Amino acid sequence: MTHLLLIRHATNDWVGHRLAGWTPGVHLNEEGRRQAVALAEALAHWPVEAVYSSPLERAIETAEPIAARLNLAVQIEEAVGETRYGDWTGSSLKELSQRPEWLRVLMNPSAARFPNGEGLAEMQARMVAALDRIAAAHPKGVVAVVSHADPIKSAVAHYAGIHLDLYQRVVISPASVTWIHLTERGPRVICVNYTGQLQPPKPEEAATAEPAPAAASSDGAGSR
Repeated sequence: MTHLLLIRHATNDWVGHRLAGWTPGVHLNEEGRRQAVALAEALAHWPVEAVYSSPLERAIETAEPIAARLNLAVQIEEAVGETRYGDWTGSSLKELSQRPEWLRVLMNPSAARFPNGEGLAEMQARMVAALDRIAAAHPKGVVAVVSHADPIKSAVAHYAGIHLDLYQRVVISPASVTWIHLTERGPRVICVNYTGQLQPPKPEEAATAEPAPAAASSDGAGSR
């Protein structure tokens, strides 16, 4: 069944400071461009058959080196784009943390809705639906999907059987890889938030069971 490599876009000047959301023109900075190239090299030996990306610039700029290294085209998938934060878009995280509504985002995200934006439950539903469509199009392949922190965190929660109210416990760093294997027996979360080297699945593992990489997950910044 399908191996999903969920990749958070590489870093940019907004990470850890402001809620970029769907703000246009947020590009990778120098460090982010280095991270994207490193990701491309790390995945160069993987049998990736398709590269999908959020339509936002920072995601596309992360996906392009990966796709180029694998001789693939980047396929844009709007439904794996960032959460629509509505009126909060562009706000500083420090400012938002002072708002009483922020506590709901942290403690009860399944009920949280951003003013003139979307609810986190809605975001999770469209992210999972998009990943399920992608998996159906590549039923026995390895697919890279470049997205954003909150959508990837919500997908991890869904496939791991964790309630959305606990998804804030998942950390997704810039330029990290989260590996989910969708099998006939259900999803298997192989690793989360990995930023090192990954070994691709062996042919027999891809067909029958989840692989067991030797490396562990790594922690990092949890900002958008």
